[in-house]
Amino acid sequence: MRFTCEKSMLAQGLSIASRTVAQKSSLSVLEGIFCRAGDGLILTGYNMETAISYQIDAEVTEVGTCILPARLFADIIRRLPEGPVTVVVDENYKVSIRSGYASFAISAESAEDYPELPDVDSGRAIYIPQNALKELIGGTIFAVSENQGRPVLTGVKFEVEDDGVSAIAVDGFRLARRTWHADSSIGRTLSYVVPAQSLKEVEKILTDTEEDASFTLGPKHILYQIGDATLVCRLLEGDFLDWRKVVPTNCPVKLVANVSDLASSIERVGLVVSEKYQRPVHCIFGNQELQVKTNTVIGAAEDRCSIAGDGKELEIGFNVRYLAEALRVIPSEEVVLELTNGLSPIVLTPAEEKYDYSYMVLPVRIKNS
Repeated sequence: MRFTCEKSMLAQGLSIASRTVAQKSSLSVLEGIFCRAGDGLILTGYNMETAISYQIDAEVTEVGTCILPARLFADIIRRLPEGPVTVVVDENYKVSIRSGYASFAISAESAEDYPELPDVDSGRAIYIPQNALKELIGGTIFAVSENQGRPVLTGVKFEVEDDGVSAIAVDGFRLARRTWHADSSIGRTLSYVVPAQSLKEVEKILTDTEEDASFTLGPKHILYQIGDATLVCRLLEGDFLDWRKVVPTNCPVKLVANVSDLASSIERVGLVVSEKYQRPVHCIFGNQELQVKTNTVIGAAEDRCSIAGDGKELEIGFNVRYLAEALRVIPSEEVVLELTNGLSPIVLTPAEEKYDYSYMVLPVRIKNS
């Protein structure tokens, strides 16, 4: 095998494909980068759950495949001078790497035992702008469950309908939903759950541009095509929470707050709350004003935030981190706070019609000091 390509492109491809190389595996080839030189160069990392392949323009003079040591090869390429890099792998899997005056000789492995990636090409791809998919993931993934007792809740549920795509995450204490509306009919109805760990890798590859990404659903896997990168991962199985039945509707109390001001107040008060000394933030929704306070072993804090509307002096306790994380990802300048009573969840919805999201946080019982 022999190919030549630009150092910067090779370094970028290795950086992306290496993210899913297995750290430890009974199959040693999975601890390396699968390299295929043919119509260009394709680099693949696979840990039997998620695979990332990255295609690079390269001048291939001898086709072939091999397994390159992931970390060592990436370190070498990253430190080479800018310009073309030539890699030669002989029949004994001895690797020669040259760029400018720099040269290296390392060893590779045969790719004969490298497992086949799941085939998902039989489905019809759905296209979505990269920035939209990135917002769907980033706006929900923080709310997935970490409880392995219900594996399906450790992922994000996607619902594809004719007019758009929704992403939903729940962990038993909060819920996050974001919806993207398509400009034209999608013509499909799908429902599936993607592991959060795989979605984190998808999110890293996505850019903030409006260039299309695509995803193709197979029986047990999903394939994402993002520019020159392809990611395939296994779907989660099981019964996801029927989120439409748990999010309160027609809440009698609706208040409007500036997202930035509200987030600042919540985060300031949260400075005296830690994982070790957990106490809820005590929220008092008054007339045109929200009072936020807490008292822990570390200290006490109190702040006030202007709101539009009368909260009827409702007093509710919330986990400060859950509220803060929801507010950080809200894309609008203003948010509607929907409340029912002191024992019901708070629901955050957009004040402007161009946004479509909902964040729900369950209350925490407030104990007397």
